[in-house]
Amino acid sequence: MRLSRKNDPDSVRGRQQALGLPEVDLQPYERAAESVTGLVSIPVSVAQLAVSLGEYELSEDGEVRATGRSDEEVVVPLAHTEGGLTASVQRGAKAIAESGGARTYVVADRITRASCFVCKNAGEALALAHWIEGEVPAMREFLRASDSPELSRHAVLREAKTHVVGPMCHVLWRFTTGDAFGANMMTRNAYALNMAYVLPQAPVAIERTILEANMGGDKKPSFEYFQQGHGKTVIAETTLTEAAIERVLRTTLGDLEELAWAGTHGAVASGMQSVAFTPASAIAAVFAATGQDLGLVSTSSLAHGTEPRVAGGPHVSTRSPGIVVGPVGGGTTLPDPKRWLELMGCAGPGKVYRLAQLVAATALALEISASAAMATAGSENFFRAHFERGGMR
Repeated sequence: MRLSRKNDPDSVRGRQQALGLPEVDLQPYERAAESVTGLVSIPVSVAQLAVSLGEYELSEDGEVRATGRSDEEVVVPLAHTEGGLTASVQRGAKAIAESGGARTYVVADRITRASCFVCKNAGEALALAHWIEGEVPAMREFLRASDSPELSRHAVLREAKTHVVGPMCHVLWRFTTGDAFGANMMTRNAYALNMAYVLPQAPVAIERTILEANMGGDKKPSFEYFQQGHGKTVIAETTLTEAAIERVLRTTLGDLEELAWAGTHGAVASGMQSVAFTPASAIAAVFAATGQDLGLVSTSSLAHGTEPRVAGGPHVSTRSPGIVVGPVGGGTTLPDPKRWLELMGCAGPGKVYRLAQLVAATALALEISASAAMATAGSENFFRAHFERGGMR
């Protein structure tokens, strides 16, 4: 059986009939993917967060600048089938609210494409690296002044980080991409830099040009992204009261500190880059509900959690160096994700930093609740939650 790959109505119906699927109108989804044939329904639950959100704008030189701050109660959608997840997020959010709320900060904004130029030898690769680093202002102007329809004016080149190994000159092109996640636009601009600027003007002969050569770690956890960031770098924090720890989280400050001690050493022993409990579950659920690229859950889930004791209780924070989101384009144009983004106040241009902060705040709430459950004697609360809400037995 050979199925048509087009997305016109006749082709869609033909695939549905051939596969014995119900005939569903998929016209709103025909631009979302190729060979669209059906839909999958995932339940969406909601959690309520009390959070102080920063208001930000990007300066001309590419720095994130704070312009204001507001205390809000926000409803966040979670699309998932993981029993206990929403209850845990909401429990963490309740502990945060009773402790005065969470605060979030956007620290940086960069998205990268890791290209590579293969030269004759290491000496020529080093010469190319020095030349590229000095050409960044001219390259930025080259992209800005071009009238090519293949380029994006929203993807602005900010820096170029080089790394030479053997005859290879790896280049991490670092962009800002406005309100969009930006993979397509930065890919087009990086390709133009490689083929229309570097290749014809390079001071050495280039034997091979590769658009993405894995120095950054696209859609994978990597030390480069953990350290330098990829997307929006966001810090989320709260100071929990001992009353909230005991009454809402059903554990003690001492038990949380013991868990943090053991967990940190476990992370060191495993060579773990991301020192956090389970941010991926919360981030995947928000991504699925709001039409984000699910392939970027891995990068976006990198986090560095800390929990020092301060006056009033433990100061709990996470630094997420690579939250890759966009409130425009891609899946955000589909009917359901658009409605959930609107509910969060994150739909459309100018909302990308708000969305990134809400993702980080949701992950912080889950970190707090899941850690508290694991900190109980024998981790009984963690076991009970999965036994009672885990579905099949």
